[in-house]
Amino acid sequence: MISEFIKRNLSTSAIWLFIIFELLFFSIAGHYLSFSDGAFMDLNNMLLLLNQSAPIGIIAVGMTLIMVNGNIDLSVGAVFAIAGIVMLDSMTWPVFAGLGDWVIVVSWTLALLAGALLGALNGLIVWKTGVDAFIVTLGSMLGYRGLVFMFNGENPTSHLNWTLIDFAEAQFLGFNTATWFLAASVLVIWLVTRYTVHGRNAYAIGNNRNAAVNAGIRVGPHMVINFVIIGFLAALSSVVFYSGSGSVNPNDGQLYELWVITAVVLGGTKLAGGSGSVIGTLGGVIAIQLLRKGLGYIGADTSTVNLVIGLILIVVLFIDRQLNVKGAQELRV
Repeated sequence: MISEFIKRNLSTSAIWLFIIFELLFFSIAGHYLSFSDGAFMDLNNMLLLLNQSAPIGIIAVGMTLIMVNGNIDLSVGAVFAIAGIVMLDSMTWPVFAGLGDWVIVVSWTLALLAGALLGALNGLIVWKTGVDAFIVTLGSMLGYRGLVFMFNGENPTSHLNWTLIDFAEAQFLGFNTATWFLAASVLVIWLVTRYTVHGRNAYAIGNNRNAAVNAGIRVGPHMVINFVIIGFLAALSSVVFYSGSGSVNPNDGQLYELWVITAVVLGGTKLAGGSGSVIGTLGGVIAIQLLRKGLGYIGADTSTVNLVIGLILIVVLFIDRQLNVKGAQELRV
């Protein structure tokens, strides 16, 4: 019983131990190598780190559910950009001219609905065609990005609403708005995976899809729901981010899918599905942001940051594969 508990919680615990190691390493190394007078573990620095983690983190929460299910979504970066364009552009539509600040509610709703619909489209194609989600979402990544460029060419979509900016920059109990949205997303998806039939079915399908079908689980509709969730969360990440910046560039969100998948895998979720934790994913997001900020703190350039994170991901995937091979051998015995 104890050994099973350790195995089940090892990956989640490991990422938080890695975070502690990062904090200690960059605090000590920064004392000798940093050109900054501020301490790396300064409270304001850590609060800023959480705020900067929110855009990737909110999407990563949804990606956890998708990957536990045995699928993947490569279109989240393009959905992120589309939702931002829908939100900012709809604020300027003449039909909403008399709404005043209530246009914020309408624009947020339209953006979130756009994300959910694009996610539903991905899920329906995966379900009805039987094509692997990797291929479907690779195609939709290119297609959705094409829609971004068709809308406004190479030009950014911009609109400043000072009420919206004040909301995005507001703080409660010392945490920014984006951080609270990240915390809420983590809590909701954690509750879904832990206490709902839908969440339990996600693990069952990821472990053995054929067995799930034989057990009466409606795999197709279940997958569509998960794609709707990640589309919604990609849009939520977008509206939270662009509420403060007020400008969407056509290339915004590129490579988000890679950062998100990296965070989810670092957090202990298996690429093959059937195992993972949204709490581990949160740790993966924070670990990546700490690496980016910490390496920059001691003077490393962007290419070095990407190299280090890439190497760490390769090591994690190698370890994951070895554990899976060992587990399969134990089952055969």
